[in-house]
Amino acid sequence: MSKPVREVALDVLLQIEKNQAYSNLLLNQTVKRTNLDPRDVGLLTEIVYGTIQRKSTLDFYLQSFVKKGVDSLQDWVKVLLRLSVYQFAYLDRVPERAVVHEAVTIAKKRGHKGISGMVNGVLRSILREGLPSIDKVGDETKKLALETSFPEWLIRRWINQYGLEETKSMCFSSLIPPSVTVRVNRVKGTVGEVLKLLREEGLEVKQGELSPDAIVVEKGNIFQTNVYTQGYVTAQDESSMLVGRALGATPGMRVADTCAAPGGKSTHIAEQMDDTGTVLSFDLHDHKVKLIHDQANRLGLTCITAEAMDARKIRDEKVEPFDRVLVDAPCSGFGVIRRKPDIKWSKQEQDIKAIQKIQLEILRSVAPFVKSGGTLIYSTCTVDKDENEENVACFLAEHPEFQLDKTLRERLPEKVVGRYQEGMITILPQDFQTDGFFIASLIKQ
Repeated sequence: MSKPVREVALDVLLQIEKNQAYSNLLLNQTVKRTNLDPRDVGLLTEIVYGTIQRKSTLDFYLQSFVKKGVDSLQDWVKVLLRLSVYQFAYLDRVPERAVVHEAVTIAKKRGHKGISGMVNGVLRSILREGLPSIDKVGDETKKLALETSFPEWLIRRWINQYGLEETKSMCFSSLIPPSVTVRVNRVKGTVGEVLKLLREEGLEVKQGELSPDAIVVEKGNIFQTNVYTQGYVTAQDESSMLVGRALGATPGMRVADTCAAPGGKSTHIAEQMDDTGTVLSFDLHDHKVKLIHDQANRLGLTCITAEAMDARKIRDEKVEPFDRVLVDAPCSGFGVIRRKPDIKWSKQEQDIKAIQKIQLEILRSVAPFVKSGGTLIYSTCTVDKDENEENVACFLAEHPEFQLDKTLRERLPEKVVGRYQEGMITILPQDFQTDGFFIASLIKQ
């Protein structure tokens, strides 16, 4: 007999808590492995993402009801209480008594009688007395951290970089579930043609608002359609699609994508080049290189060659210069928190310095392989200014042969120009309900 949905949620959340597993990957594997009713898959996803997303708020709610404090509890008990309180606080359609009954049943199964009694007592007290109010918290940073469930250090950092109002918007918008967006493979069809095909397969879809290549899926599973399996579309966030546009590759060019897996941007570049010329895609790990090959094969693109290589050691290889080089750098990922809420709990402030160092090493090592007159694009899915503007400034100070590309603006949609600074753009999650993204375009003299 398959496990009840809340017990499956508990297993997934415990693995994320203990092993720093990525929520999105683990959830996909769990759905494939378990025999959950399709209706339960939605509830499982909601409970897992919601409990991670609201973790510190849930702990605040529990603190008054757990005698020795939340941190005194065993991990599985803490997570079981969190996911139960998440359902009380944020899910209208789940009967409260069902939440309590199932939590107590799980506690009896996993622990002794004392634990199940404690779980029952805590949850019934919460239902009787109601959740404590965050409004009584006086400190502005603390209050925002609790309201939106963010680490205080990250909120302080963003307030320093963006100011309080922008930070508030960023935190609240990251709690909104992301849309499923796909990019149309222009080698196979136009956006209009693909919209028509998807509607014929019963999906509710509309054209994207930010990228000219985007379709937003409002209802239906696009990954089970013929349109997807036949390579007309690939999953990608709208702000991420702007990177391929910013690169400005044209048919017949020689392009390098230096941190390419799983291949979303490499395939976009190949599509823009009408599958002519050469796209060399590098990634550090062999198993990730396979993802690039799989993606290119499904989309029917033949101009991509993928191989395992550390972008920081590209100088060791005898590589001819490229017309365009993309460094979509490994980063803190603070722009994609709504998709991967575990990021805000797994990263620490000191990690940013180490990440920044790797980003700069990659930029330095690829610089010699950009042709004179060629373009180097540096992009990240973070909103952190040290990883973004600061790194670009450091790189330009060391490499006077590069300068900011004034023509970048022409390759971006009119909608984003409010955030544009010369040769660079930062898109915040609240701007268009997309991922947060940074793009800088540099030209080699």
